[in-house]
Amino acid sequence: MASNETNETNETNETSERVSAVSCPAVFVAAPASGQGKTTVTSALARMLHRQGKVVRVFKTGPDYLDPRVLAQASGQPVDQLDLWMAGEAYCRQRLFEAASEADLILVEGAMGLFDGEPSSADLAALFGLPMVIVMDVKGMAQTAAALVAGLAGFRDDVRIAGLIANACGSQRHRELIEAALPASVPLLAAVPRDEALALPERHLGLVQAEEIRDDLEARFDAGAEALAAEGLAEALLSLPPVAFTPAPTEASAPPTWLAGRTIAVAQDAAFSFIYQANLDLLERMGARLCFFSPLADRALPACDALWLPGGYPELHAAGLAANTALRDDIRRAFAADLPILAECGGLLYCLDSLTHTDEQTHAMLGLLPGAGAMRGRRGCQGMQTAELPEGPVRGHAHHRSQSSGTPEPIAHGRRQRHPAPGEAIFRARRLTASYLHLFFPDNPAAVARLFGAQAVEAERPDSMNDMTVQTKESPA
Repeated sequence: MASNETNETNETNETSERVSAVSCPAVFVAAPASGQGKTTVTSALARMLHRQGKVVRVFKTGPDYLDPRVLAQASGQPVDQLDLWMAGEAYCRQRLFEAASEADLILVEGAMGLFDGEPSSADLAALFGLPMVIVMDVKGMAQTAAALVAGLAGFRDDVRIAGLIANACGSQRHRELIEAALPASVPLLAAVPRDEALALPERHLGLVQAEEIRDDLEARFDAGAEALAAEGLAEALLSLPPVAFTPAPTEASAPPTWLAGRTIAVAQDAAFSFIYQANLDLLERMGARLCFFSPLADRALPACDALWLPGGYPELHAAGLAANTALRDDIRRAFAADLPILAECGGLLYCLDSLTHTDEQTHAMLGLLPGAGAMRGRRGCQGMQTAELPEGPVRGHAHHRSQSSGTPEPIAHGRRQRHPAPGEAIFRARRLTASYLHLFFPDNPAAVARLFGAQAVEAERPDSMNDMTVQTKESPA
């Protein structure tokens, strides 16, 4: 009997071990700098494989709202952020594990240059054993492109460069010159032709929102997919040695249902769209019912217990926001009734007395918080910060090209990731919390629950996705 029990236990343990890791081909799409065409190439790769009936799960490194929507449209799958500082190792590990359980291929698009930032894209790739493919705009150079790739490949010994995709390649001869100069360890995987029909449109904070140009994007995705398919890239990627992904040892995917029974109204339209899917998912896992409304089109605020005004492009739609006086009055009544309100970046601008665009046109906003917002051209502010809220610290980031003036004394400031100077101001009026900071809710679910009005939230912070400390590699001297 004891022997049988032992055997059964061993079988159970073996089964547990078998499902504790999932293997899947994966590629980290990186570049030597921003503006090299990473999103263009990643979306083309995703569309190429999606057209072949493959399940492609795409991730975007760092805080980004625009690229993930483009990548989601290209792949036909949801796209999440992976950021070792903002989200933490455990969060990233669990998201990759879940994706590998259903995908034929995982694509991770990097941010900036592959070694930029602390932690960098290279740190993320090294931590999870993801081979990196370099996307480089090769316009104006030939053999020098190979020299740059060789330097990137040899910069760290814990990062594997699987190949180069030469973007904006001018001709077959151009391709041949680059390919001949590359080291044998870094093959040329593809050469994307120099063609404006493949590039993705941009504006002052990044790419144009996918919802605004959906049909145009479809044409660009398909053109890019055809260009890469002609290179045989699908077969090359799918034949890569699979990467083993393991689940996080402590996964906070099921926090307490602190928001059960509460309805949160979320502004979502062309003016307010900077929303992490991870934030929505967390609110729902905590029991909240989400209802979406448009400050541009809806005449009344939906019945709710709390309100979230996320970031976006209110400056591009200031006239429409000002014209919707019925909705503005409704939000003012909710504010006066002490409804919990979170306003992030564009939401902050909407809460001020007025907003002035670069065309010098000024429009009335909600007037919940004294002050005036104004766009300031190309100059802006960005960076990773922790919002030091009374409810608890929540990590996030700032990225804006506007400024506010005449605002009241802040209750706190963001704490910058690696700089002692105070970060973004955090304002509070009644139960309104407003700041330029975009918060990543999974960093501290308890604090977020309190922010949206939950009453019975435990005093201790639950296991955070940032509990694990990420060790970054020193660059060689």
